This record gives sequence, C-alpha cells and structure tokens, in this order.
Amino acid sequence: MCGRYAAAKDPATLAAEFDAIDTMGDQAPDLDYNVAPTKNVVTVVQRHPRDADGAVDRSTTERTLRVMRWGLVPAWAKDSGGGAKMINARSETAAGKPAFKKSLAERRCLIPADGWYEWRRDKTSKQPFFTTPRDGGSLAMAGLWTTWRDQDDPAKPILITCAVLTTDAVGPLAEVHDRMPLLLGRDAFARWLDPDSREVSELLAPPSLDLVDALEIRPVSQAVNSVRNNGPELLEPLAAVADLDAPDLFSGRP
Repeated sequence: MCGRYAAAKDPATLAAEFDAIDTMGDQAPDLDYNVAPTKNVVTVVQRHPRDADGAVDRSTTERTLRVMRWGLVPAWAKDSGGGAKMINARSETAAGKPAFKKSLAERRCLIPADGWYEWRRDKTSKQPFFTTPRDGGSLAMAGLWTTWRDQDDPAKPILITCAVLTTDAVGPLAEVHDRMPLLLGRDAFARWLDPDSREVSELLAPPSLDLVDALEIRPVSQAVNSVRNNGPELLEPLAAVADLDAPDLFSGRP
C-alpha cells in the first residue's frame, strides 16, 4: 500500500521532469516531506484542450501539472467524506470496482513523489522505511482521478480527487511490505496519460526488477509516524542500520 510519501520538488522542476505545463499557480501545494491522505497533491494529467468557447480540440493534447486532493471521491458519492478510505486502488481489481473503473478507463494521472514510506511489522514494533530513486529524480506513481460535485449545493466548487494504484511488491521491497505503489517508467508515460486510450491493462503489471534496482530502500526515524512532523530530516537514514538485520535491503538485488 502507499499511505505516506514525500513530494519536495518545486513545480518548475516537476514540469521539466514530466514535460508538462505548470497550471497550478498559487494553488501549488507546499513542499511536503510527509504527504498524508486528504492533502492536496501535485498530479500530471494529459487532456484535450478547450478553446475560449469551451469546445474540445481533439486534434491535440496538453500535459499539465494539476492540484488534486489525495483520496478519491467517486462522482456518484452522496458526500465527500469517504475520500480518506480510497487513497489506494489495487491494480489487479480496479477495472471491476465501481469506484475506480471509469477513472481507469478515462481519467488516469501520474503522481510525482520523491519516495514513499512503508512500515515493516516486527514482533514488537513497526519500522518505517523510505524508498527513493538513487539518482535523486522523481518517482511516477500511477494514479486515477475524478471529479465530484455536491448535488445538494451545485454552487460549491467541483472537488477533484485522486488515488494511487498499488501492486505486489517486487524484489527486496517485498521484505518491507507485500504491496507497493505501481511505478511507471518514462517510456510508459505517454500511453498511461493518453486520454483517447481506454485499454491500459499491459501497464498494470508490477514494475520490472531493473526499475526496482534503481531504488534505494532505507530505514528512517519513527518521527514520520506523526503527520505533525514535516521536514527533510524525515528522509535521513537511521545510523544503526545493522541493528535492523536486513542488509539485502540496502544493497540492491540480493
């Protein structure tokens, strides 16, 4: 699963990394080292633009950075209170779930992250780990998005929400948790974001070992357990790595 992640790159950097136009303006979320459910997050979408009259131009597409709230609220939901329960969607079953199937077909996004946190359960405690690209770049977590409107008060603004797709953990990641975000390589961005493609089943498989080998997995402080803590120190590796008895986690593929 993915319940916390770090997103600490500025919009200009993300726009360059994802070849996108920054449309967030002053709505851009602050740099966040402890992103939690229901927070506003940066996403990447690709849609057909509209002209001044609102007509869709299907001859071209635009890839943009947009702000969404993490925790998907289906369009048919009676209220927006259930979003925190839908921060993740299982890639294996999303196509058959009423909350996710329309978004999987029509509204897919990328959710940039510096890395994500996961907790390994031991007999007496849970140790947080942070997984991040070794080269300092951004991860591209596959996401779904949708819009919701309050039917009792149509004057209220439309709520745009998203969820992270998850998959079986691969390689050494499985020693921390059995699930992980569905990560996409750059070669898959265009197909995943294509607004005219409804069939993306081939992109829902767990990431390759080559992609996982490019990640660093490190134990971090339990300060991340509290959403009140939010700073670059959360990403720092624990000094006493040897005490965790998991050397294969930090050296790539066993």
